[in-house]
Amino acid sequence: MTSYTTTKADMIELRRLKGLLPPELQSWVMVEKAIEVNPPLVRSEEIGSDQVEIQIDLVKWEQLALDQRNLLFWHEVARIQNDTISKEGWEMAALAIGLGGAVGELWVQDGLLLLLALSLCGVAGYRLYQKNNGDRTLKEAIEADEKAIALATRFGYSLPNAYKSLGSALKTLVELTPKKRQRSKYEARLQALKRSAAKAKAKVKAARETTTNTESVY
Repeated sequence: MTSYTTTKADMIELRRLKGLLPPELQSWVMVEKAIEVNPPLVRSEEIGSDQVEIQIDLVKWEQLALDQRNLLFWHEVARIQNDTISKEGWEMAALAIGLGGAVGELWVQDGLLLLLALSLCGVAGYRLYQKNNGDRTLKEAIEADEKAIALATRFGYSLPNAYKSLGSALKTLVELTPKKRQRSKYEARLQALKRSAAKAKAKVKAARETTTNTESVY
């Protein structure tokens, strides 16, 4: 259960995380403690037309090392930058209205209104499918991991240490996550991160060899 009391240590950590936001985000992205029962470790949601809030479960957060926290935080920042955070949607309301309208029109037998109601259901249902599509959400998470690595280097991490810290964080989440479906997502992200790290290492090695060969000519 999450405590509703925000301690001094909590405030210090929230301020520290706020300082990890890129300057261009600091005026409209808030960092707050999650207060509901059993919240996700970290999540973002729109709280206005021009403001986003990152919510942290500080109880679970404390189980992670500092570098792990940083990279998971930057993953969430990357999701905001990529515009892939969950938004307050109209889909469920539209689906309910459409279904209600369709049932009503069956009684009054108005073909045009029935067609409109079914169309509304179809559009809302398709949007819900898109938002909850597992392949799509995994792809977005992997893209956010890549951008988190870039953000880490922007804040002074070396590329190897950035990969190491995020990989360590994902391994810890795999170990701490009891639900098989969520755990498999972390495992898939970890495998993708390993492939990305291998490519980055090979790229750096090739660049060094090119530099060495060029110097030997002179």
